[in-house]
Amino acid sequence: MAEEESKPVPAEKEESLVQAGKVSQWLTENGFDHEFLAPDKNGVEIIKVTADFLLPTATALYAYGFNYLQFQGGIDLGPGQELVSVYHLIKVGDNSDRPEEVRVKVFLPRENPVVPSVYWIWKTADWQERESYDMYGIIYEGHPNLKRILMPEDWVGWPLRKDYISPDFYELQDAY
Repeated sequence: MAEEESKPVPAEKEESLVQAGKVSQWLTENGFDHEFLAPDKNGVEIIKVTADFLLPTATALYAYGFNYLQFQGGIDLGPGQELVSVYHLIKVGDNSDRPEEVRVKVFLPRENPVVPSVYWIWKTADWQERESYDMYGIIYEGHPNLKRILMPEDWVGWPLRKDYISPDFYELQDAY
């Protein structure tokens, strides 16, 4: 019995784990594969999904009431690391002084960053996905007009990637 008393007591795991938020719990209850990440400094829930599960999850979130895509953008975690496609969703409704928010992140391999377009769910994704494509090289499959929006069509590379090397010059052709 003395041996049992001398064993170290494991620390409570619940103290170090982040509690899943309301949206994450709803997704889990309805069978949507995802991972709950720590909320941001404002308390906005962050959910990580794989590219394969983005469309089913996004459709479910739309049906749950997230009817407004406030922001879609890209993140480069650094040279040799993953790229991230981020979606900030809001429930816009009547008499809502503090609408519910959630952020969805899809981590993508740097070599082939392909994710389905959410344009068909939220039309506001149109130019936002084009900008992420133009700056980071993230390919949004199913987007109706995925082409450069800020850089010239013949620009080589993705300017907001952290491993991007700026050219010495760029010759403007047919500018006028």
